[in-house]
Amino acid sequence: MFGEILPFGLLAFCLIPVAFVCYSVIPAATSPLRNVPGPFLARFTRLWFFQSTWRGQAHWENIHLHRKYAPAGSFYAPVVRLGPNLYSISRPESVVYGISSKMPKTSFYNTFKHPDMEPGLLAHRNIRKHAEMRRKFQSMYSMSSLLRYEKYVETTQDVFQQRLGEMVKSGKTVNMHRWIQCYAFDVVGNITYNKRFGFLDEGKDIDHALSSLHAQTVYGTLAGIYSWAHPILYRILEQMPGSGAAGRTFLMKFAQRRVSEREIERAAEEKDGKRHIPADGAPRDFLDLAIDAERDPEKNMTKFDVFAVGLANILAGSDTTAISLSSVFWHLTTTPRAMQRLRAELDQAIAEGKMLGHFFPEGTEIGINSWVAHYDEDIWGSDATSFKPERWIESDAAKLKLMDSYFMPFGLGSRTCIGRHISMLEMCKVIPMVISQFDFDLVDRMERFETVDIFLVKPKDFRVVVRARSQ
Repeated sequence: MFGEILPFGLLAFCLIPVAFVCYSVIPAATSPLRNVPGPFLARFTRLWFFQSTWRGQAHWENIHLHRKYAPAGSFYAPVVRLGPNLYSISRPESVVYGISSKMPKTSFYNTFKHPDMEPGLLAHRNIRKHAEMRRKFQSMYSMSSLLRYEKYVETTQDVFQQRLGEMVKSGKTVNMHRWIQCYAFDVVGNITYNKRFGFLDEGKDIDHALSSLHAQTVYGTLAGIYSWAHPILYRILEQMPGSGAAGRTFLMKFAQRRVSEREIERAAEEKDGKRHIPADGAPRDFLDLAIDAERDPEKNMTKFDVFAVGLANILAGSDTTAISLSSVFWHLTTTPRAMQRLRAELDQAIAEGKMLGHFFPEGTEIGINSWVAHYDEDIWGSDATSFKPERWIESDAAKLKLMDSYFMPFGLGSRTCIGRHISMLEMCKVIPMVISQFDFDLVDRMERFETVDIFLVKPKDFRVVVRARSQ
């Protein structure tokens, strides 16, 4: 029997290189984009991009590729290869993110949703349906809505200020990025559910929410490179505690539980003939507004939309703001010149802290890495890698217009972050408070802000001793 099976095993083994040639080598050799430069391995497999992403250094390696293959006289190569049918472009004017763009998102984003559920705003690939969903939520995130949420931000900021004062008295080393995460997550809880999650009170990861958020981001980023495997892989990993799939499932249940609690609360009030009014005179939060819209036939809001808006705030509204704030505070702490000027002009420094010639056949995956765009010396000048907030004040009108067109911390076009105004509200409130009252002494001196790129570029560590501001 073994002798009968052996020839079939040998045949299958011999077919592996044949399949590789047919699936990888021949398409690479015949592609109309075969002359686009990039790592040799990336011509045949996405393993090069996978290992770069796995190590958390894809943002720096992406910059390196554009510099390495730049033609004479240019700072960047306009296009580089990251994998088969996967390319990075360096110039936003090669518009793929315009308001009227017909280019859909790639299947990479499928991994940022449960295989059996409808996608939210981030993961929606259908341009028309994405636009319809965005219109449902738009008013909740508008500039005019900021006044409604300001009280929620301020009450959370007051608690953060108390924690910073306690750090001053203790004189102990703290991981400031973790505390900023606690602040940002509690703000999201306040504006979405009129209730802080309690991270600032405990100073630790409550109910594994932060670790779950990180795990699901890691899963989505790595699985997205081989998105065809997502439906199978997710169902396996979902059963494994600590996995990214289990982390996302935890956050989904968390968001759904909050919706159910509010609906029960409102149903009980309505049964008694009362109108639901938030406690303590607080303004109506996201969840109340979403439930109101779902009950209004003209709004066309579904129960899934009510769940989705809360989940989206948790998934997209905490880490992103915390990263920007950590970057601002680290760069200000390590750049005394900027810190001194900021303390005289607090409202000028927000923007800096955040920070072709080919025919691409239909189905080709292309994208712009914002780190590549923000380090382009052709746009920002020879000091592009320097923290220089005054560039936004001292540049002439033409230069400002050019920089603004390349500045994309919240994305571009129809996919611009819907919560950008809320993020800016948080930063514009908390940065002046912290900078005017506290100093940070870095425990570890680093030549640059150490980061890890897992979908979001996060700080590795930001350990400081907090002091009252020196007068």
